[in-house]
Amino acid sequence: MGSARRTGVAVITDSTAYLPPGLAERHGVTVVPLQIAVGGTVRDENDITTAEAAQALREWRPVTTSRPAPERFADTYRSVGEGGASAIVSVHLSAEMSGTVEAARLAAASAPVPVQVVDSGTIGLGLGLSALTAAAAALRGASASEAAAAALRRADESRSLFYVDTLEHLRRGGRIGAAATLLGSALMMKPLLGIEDGRIAPLEKVRTSARALARLEELVVAEAGDRRVDLGVQHLAAASRAEALAARLRARLPGVEDIYVGEVGPVIGAHVGPGMLGVVVAPQL
Repeated sequence: MGSARRTGVAVITDSTAYLPPGLAERHGVTVVPLQIAVGGTVRDENDITTAEAAQALREWRPVTTSRPAPERFADTYRSVGEGGASAIVSVHLSAEMSGTVEAARLAAASAPVPVQVVDSGTIGLGLGLSALTAAAAALRGASASEAAAAALRRADESRSLFYVDTLEHLRRGGRIGAAATLLGSALMMKPLLGIEDGRIAPLEKVRTSARALARLEELVVAEAGDRRVDLGVQHLAAASRAEALAARLRARLPGVEDIYVGEVGPVIGAHVGPGMLGVVVAPQL
């Protein structure tokens, strides 16, 4: 868990932000973990490795996820308030995908300091960069309302695109949404997906994984254009593909400021499955 700023506006997010190691701490962002159950044993997301979850998924063992309890948020808000924060901005994954926002709002109602809960409408580094934007605004002296607005604007202007080897994990986890229209496709079809209005939505279906990954790269290049952007390249058990994609994108996009490359944690991993490769395009504000 990251440490909150001692004064002013504190920023809190959840573990599905998947910020690179140390980044949340350096920006004073506190992270509340979601929970995951593998074979019936429930643990905080940060208490299980992605490799463990990926292996369970490959073996088709039951892997389920759940939001933090409102009491977990209440304890965090209380601790941050006692640490000197005058207000809190709590930025979380899409309410269409999880009850995390609802739990945060329940706890915010009785928090010792004012709490603004932000539904980012996204997940992964789209969420993570949104939280960092709020933290940067707070560091500059922004009010809680201004920091929350900055987080929401960053999330709204960002786009998440991703590839999965199979839709089966999304179907089993109940997160497939509009992408269910792809389930009847031929077995060799490989789906490209995005996040639209807080939900997973189908973009295209491509015949092979190689073509799908090439098409993912083209879509990212088109989305970024000549704008100044940060990119987040995330994967599950596909590190070499992620690093290679990041290198190609850096070479093709002169407007890239930062590229964050990393593996998603077990909560997202439980729904996308091994082999997932995704990119977040986040224009600079």
